[in-house]
Amino acid sequence: MSDDERDGVKLTNLDQPLFEGATKRDLVDYLDAVAGHILPVLADRPLSVIRILRGQGPFMQKNLPKYTPDWVKRHEMWAETSKRQVSYALCDDRRTLLWFANQRAVEYHPTLMRASDDTGPTHLVLDLDPPPGDDFAPVVNAAGLVRQALADSGLAGAVKTSGSKGVHIFVPLVPGQGFDDVAAATRALAARAEAVDPSVATTAYIVEDREGKVYLDSTRAGGNTVAAAYSPRLRPGMPVSFPVAWDDLENVVPADFTVRTAPALLDGKDPWAEAMPGPQTLPADLVAQGHTIPVARVVAMHEGKRRARMRAQKG
Repeated sequence: MSDDERDGVKLTNLDQPLFEGATKRDLVDYLDAVAGHILPVLADRPLSVIRILRGQGPFMQKNLPKYTPDWVKRHEMWAETSKRQVSYALCDDRRTLLWFANQRAVEYHPTLMRASDDTGPTHLVLDLDPPPGDDFAPVVNAAGLVRQALADSGLAGAVKTSGSKGVHIFVPLVPGQGFDDVAAATRALAARAEAVDPSVATTAYIVEDREGKVYLDSTRAGGNTVAAAYSPRLRPGMPVSFPVAWDDLENVVPADFTVRTAPALLDGKDPWAEAMPGPQTLPADLVAQGHTIPVARVVAMHEGKRRARMRAQKG
């Protein structure tokens, strides 16, 4: 049967191909199976999704379309980049999750802040981005540097695969720590991790300056989003972002966790919730150090312009 109905949501064309050998049914069944795990990390957070429609390439959807059902919760926010008011979804329940799945929404990217609380981010996040290739070992080594830097700073975090080739490291925060201070602390944490072993990891924003090292991306702050734990990703095999114990990182690869394998691995548990430490206050010295480190994108923009001028002069 190609159609179905669950929780009052009509699901259509379930046997149609979705991406790289996966069908729409694979996506719907997976999200339904992990609804109790993914909804807690999506709830009350403005949500962006990556959809893939038949005959079209993937695209990120922030603003809800006009045909969105009235029962989907919304949160209005001003988008500085597009200079417009955006109506984001709040995916707080199974019904909304199933509706998104039927819309062929594969990836789920919530903000690091709650819609009901504007006091600051709920987590500090580092995104570890490996160099080209399929070797996961460099990412594991770089994650160890971040873990060491966290411990040296009196902090603790949880780690998950990104669902692509890297990992995300989350540090839960005591409410009320402002966006600028959290962004500064993220830059400082990346710098401290790089200093543990500069041969393994780098904070260089410009790709050609990374010299084949793992990039410690400290830009997931403020209003930025990050792929949620348990979110599928639009990659071959349909991998999912999946929690991993620190000591187990060296024994896995991201491809171990897919829409087909992940539900059985959960075995009734919620490893992301179980691994997450309690909320923490960022050390003052970490925040102060971060405020001395320029924002990577700004530095890269100025450096790009400088290099362009040099090329023009040589040319």
